[in-house]
Amino acid sequence: MAPVVHGLEAKYDGKIGFLFLDVEDVRNADFMQQFGFRYQPMFVLVDGNGETLKTWAGAVPVADFEAEFAKAIN
Repeated sequence: MAPVVHGLEAKYDGKIGFLFLDVEDVRNADFMQQFGFRYQPMFVLVDGNGETLKTWAGAVPVADFEAEFAKAIN
């Protein structure tokens, strides 16, 4: 998924911010708990107010990300 996500990060630069968390870093435990982390990969789309708009787990088609991104930025 890394090439897909990094491609989306480049495409949506300036419109959507991307944050990558290392699940093995104990400093990220609060984030993992907040977002209900279960397994990798996990993706969470959060709005500017910190509200979760969509959560995905596992492999995600690019079209699914882009459909939700379109809703979020419009």
